[in-house]
Amino acid sequence: MLADGEVLAFMPAQKNSADLAAIPFAELETSSPPAEQIFRQVRDAVLQMQIRPGSLLSETEVGQRFGASRTPVREAFTRLREAGLIVTRPSRGNFVTRLSEPRLREAQFLRSAIETAVVIRLCKIGLGAEHLDRIKMSISGQVTAIADNNDLDFQAQDDRFHTLLAAATGYPRTAMLLAQEKTPLDRLRVLALSDRGHKARLLSEHRDILNAVRARDPAQAQAAMARHLASVLDLIADLRDADGDYFE
Repeated sequence: MLADGEVLAFMPAQKNSADLAAIPFAELETSSPPAEQIFRQVRDAVLQMQIRPGSLLSETEVGQRFGASRTPVREAFTRLREAGLIVTRPSRGNFVTRLSEPRLREAQFLRSAIETAVVIRLCKIGLGAEHLDRIKMSISGQVTAIADNNDLDFQAQDDRFHTLLAAATGYPRTAMLLAQEKTPLDRLRVLALSDRGHKARLLSEHRDILNAVRARDPAQAQAAMARHLASVLDLIADLRDADGDYFE
């Protein structure tokens, strides 16, 4: 058995193991706890579908990839498990969870409640110039990402758009809660972004939401947000047909 300070040794990957060598993880920095860095980087790789649903995720291989000892790797895996991104199967190992339609619909229900409240409040209090400028920049970033056909950049700008709206409410915990509740949807969104037309529709819907908020029309803003949030769930059947192995 390895001592706690020893770096986990490399073991050959099994057939269905995640291909960690192909993922450009950053080196661990000394300025923050290694468990936090490992958790965030592996989480992002899972949410961006760089590590596919159903893949075996080995603590040993993750430790070797980051040059980390057992303790921070185990802490990171505990957090991944708590986030619903991995599941441990006795005598088999840790596996990236597959997409669950009931969980996706629950996440969308919670997201809808938060984002509807966000646009209603913004219609009431208005958007300040600084918030408006940042939101416009996020939309410009989406335009660029579509032109470059860069799905991950588009998703980052999409997330930024919604985060900026939440931040503009003046309630600091809103953006954090939104990010937490939408996590189960992120992998589904990545699958949907392979359709260039879908990205263009999302951009148009973002503009509709912003225009309604700027006009301070709560009914129009709620309707625009509802249309926008329904668009991903409408694609579940098609995405399941195309990538059935990713779903439960």
